[in-house]
Amino acid sequence: MSLGQELAPHLPFLRRYARALTGSQTHGDAFVRAALEAIVASPGDFPREVEPRLGLYRTFHAIWSTANIETGDDSDNDGGFGGAEGIAQARLSRITPLSRQALLLTSLEGFSTEDTAYLIDCDPADVDSLVSEALAEIERQTHADVLIIEDEPIIAMDIEMIVRDLGHNVTGVAVTRSEAVAQARQSPPSLVLADIQLADDSSGIDAVKDILAEFSVPVIFITAFPERLLTGTRPEPTFLITKPFQRSTVKAAISQALFFDAATIPAD
Repeated sequence: MSLGQELAPHLPFLRRYARALTGSQTHGDAFVRAALEAIVASPGDFPREVEPRLGLYRTFHAIWSTANIETGDDSDNDGGFGGAEGIAQARLSRITPLSRQALLLTSLEGFSTEDTAYLIDCDPADVDSLVSEALAEIERQTHADVLIIEDEPIIAMDIEMIVRDLGHNVTGVAVTRSEAVAQARQSPPSLVLADIQLADDSSGIDAVKDILAEFSVPVIFITAFPERLLTGTRPEPTFLITKPFQRSTVKAAISQALFFDAATIPAD
């Protein structure tokens, strides 16, 4: 099997991670392309002492750590406060990028402590403290009014409990596209968590498009088929959670989505 064939199954999930890390599909996908170009240019440098997924993320991190990172542009609708880059810089005075990387790698991508340490080039003993630091700082900074769009009652209740336990307010739980839009108009949210397929066969994507036509708000999509929304070939979600999900995954995704949202930056 060629190296390209070994890496192909892992590319969608590297895009998910890169988008969450940068707060942008455009910039996240660009970093993934840069990592692939580096591998194609020097295949002999690809780390073969580890499994392909680890080697791929390690190559990505080598690109990420040495690049002049730009995290926002107008096409991603970041808006205000100097775009997502300005927002991130305001937050970076309170939390380091390494902490966020550790959080996303363990909670969103499911890497072990040892693998995360390898990817971000730190001691395994430091990973847990980095993750704790990230969660403590991000949770302290962000407080949101959350609209949940989910047609499965048990999953909706689970998400609502997680959101409330994080200290956020739930403005409503909608099960159809029309309900979602109506609830957003009644109580404008500062964060939306949306399933893809809804009760009346309407689309959570269409519901979100309707909401974004009237409000500027970060969105996290929830789906059992993430690969369909991580192709890198069209406008796709920046933040994505895979069903079935862990509590820590939802927690990390919410924290990171709000990290790049201007409305959640507290006044000093």
